[in-house]
Amino acid sequence: MEVGQKVRIRRLRDRVSELVAKRLGQVGTIQDYKMTDGSGVGVLVQFEDKFATWFFDDEIEVVQ
Repeated sequence: MEVGQKVRIRRLRDRVSELVAKRLGQVGTIQDYKMTDGSGVGVLVQFEDKFATWFFDDEIEVVQ
């Protein structure tokens, strides 16, 4: 996955706020990468309404 790619939120690994939970199934754009727990990498995803948050790479899928 690369910065600028469109991705769909396909699942949520952990409990999250309602604001994040309603993003399930939505499409956003990868803005950056984030170190998660010392060994994992997450991605920062921004949506059309300018809301941005990070997801684990197994929570998203690339939109063609």
